[in-house]
Amino acid sequence: MSDGLRAFYGQIIALAIALALGALIIVLIDESPINVFMTLVRGAFGDQSKIAGTLLQTTPILICGIAACIGLRGGMFNVGIEGQLFLGGFAAAWVGFALPLPAGLHMVVGMAAAVLAGAAWVAIPAYFRARYNTNEVVSTILSNYVAVLLTSYFTIFLFKRPGGWSETPPILPTAYLPELFSFSRLNWGLIIGLALAFFVAWFFRQTAKGYSISMVGSAPKFAEYGGIDVKRQGFLVLLASGAVGGLAGGVETLGIHHRFMEGFAPGFGFDGLIAALLANGSPIITIFTALFFGALRNGSLLLETDTSASREIITVIQALIILSVSAQVLMKRRGDSTAGERRWKF
Repeated sequence: MSDGLRAFYGQIIALAIALALGALIIVLIDESPINVFMTLVRGAFGDQSKIAGTLLQTTPILICGIAACIGLRGGMFNVGIEGQLFLGGFAAAWVGFALPLPAGLHMVVGMAAAVLAGAAWVAIPAYFRARYNTNEVVSTILSNYVAVLLTSYFTIFLFKRPGGWSETPPILPTAYLPELFSFSRLNWGLIIGLALAFFVAWFFRQTAKGYSISMVGSAPKFAEYGGIDVKRQGFLVLLASGAVGGLAGGVETLGIHHRFMEGFAPGFGFDGLIAALLANGSPIITIFTALFFGALRNGSLLLETDTSASREIITVIQALIILSVSAQVLMKRRGDSTAGERRWKF
């Protein structure tokens, strides 16, 4: 069996274990797992509006998942995607309400600002990783809290809309991301996410640069012997990952909320990271894992009306998935004789 198939089956087993444990917890709260899971399916795919809602929830998870895939392929564990999403969302909102521009151009400039903000925010951990070999897991995860609080400060004290809500003024209609359907807020962000997934997959499979990044991620010593500047490569990989994380925030701001609100997209960055891990770093498979988490989010809205289970059971299931996937990765590294020569393999 090839390494790819072995990794795929390992992730499927990890997911099955997590769902089985989730079913056990549902039984312990005196509810039927079948009833809960069927309710989730109805809530996620019951009709066209629910399907559109699921795809709406999937979009930011997918883009954040692609950001995580870029980092993982280059051997970098970017856990700061949540913070990059917040900074990107705020930057897009600022362009949207503060810079009057023609329609079309306004949206493009807003998205570009989101990308630049995400890349700029991860540049600090990326520099310390390249210069001092610091662990990017610690620095990026800590940067999340700073980003969330910083955008909260901007929103509450500097750019707050008159009124009681902690939000910026609405962006101008010229900056809106076009919607796909009249009955849903689903927008072109989904198309951007799908196109990005296929482009990143093509880049890693078909280009020399993509191959060198994958080589740095899987065998850094070998890549260094081959003449690749591993530190510079890692710096650029983290910048690219952060840029895509910022893009996710821009899509949320320009396509959904049309303003920046305090806590406007909680958990999307972490869900995207889990989706990428479950997909073993594959951008194409991340499309389906992101859809899975989007369905869990959207389907959970029906739980508290049709069952006695709380929506928080979805958080429990996601935590179980994290634990199962993490255990599977650690077991794979323990049995890998080259694990000491590299940091991650995806």
